[in-house]
Amino acid sequence: MDNGRPSNAAHLDSPSYRLAALDQDFLLGDSMRGVRFQLEYAKAEESLRIWGVRSTIVVFGSARVREDGPGRHPYWYGEARTFGAIASQRGGALTTNGGVRDNVIATGGGPGIMEAANRGASDVRAPSIGFNITLPHEQEPNPYSTPDLTFRFHYFAMRKMHLAMRANALVVFPGGFGTLDELFEVLTLRQTGKAPPLPIVLFDKAYWQSVVKFDALLEHGMVSVEDRKLVHFAESAEDTWATLVENGLVVPASA
Repeated sequence: MDNGRPSNAAHLDSPSYRLAALDQDFLLGDSMRGVRFQLEYAKAEESLRIWGVRSTIVVFGSARVREDGPGRHPYWYGEARTFGAIASQRGGALTTNGGVRDNVIATGGGPGIMEAANRGASDVRAPSIGFNITLPHEQEPNPYSTPDLTFRFHYFAMRKMHLAMRANALVVFPGGFGTLDELFEVLTLRQTGKAPPLPIVLFDKAYWQSVVKFDALLEHGMVSVEDRKLVHFAESAEDTWATLVENGLVVPASA
């Protein structure tokens, strides 16, 4: 007390007195989940707009693939790197037509195939995007995505939305559960008409035919003939680019 006035120290220390924007306990509470969704959307969106990213080519694939790994790992890594460079040079990522960039390489931001594709873009001094996710065993961003375009998400749903919403094309290298999840998410969006037409290319036909029996889905009547046509295959970085262009990839005339 001061001159008979009670102290307001407890009021100043009360969580209710904190500015809402500075109160982490409040912001991380259940009632603010919708706001956190909005923040994860808006933060990445603002940076992408500043960099003029109008469209992307999304590259999926296993985080376990290594440049010096076993079997076909070095080939997959090397071709993903080469594709990242080809797409960046020819697709419009290096073109600043009024500040607009097209077909910018976008990955999940981690190691393996994601690193390789970002690295290919970096090789030709093009910007590229890394949409990272917070995991129990922390994933660190690979060093090849553009720092200003390297994001981290808590919500898989918001990360998937950002991966899909600007995609002009999808290229999927060999991978496991996560890669299959992302692939079938986009295939479902295309099948149901919830996403605009975009070419989908799976790299290494032998791998994909051993993992997913696409023709069996057709034979059993689980997909239509048109659904089956959503998937194309390629065996090299150049073949991948050519297949994308043949199947409708939009490339700016100035690229």
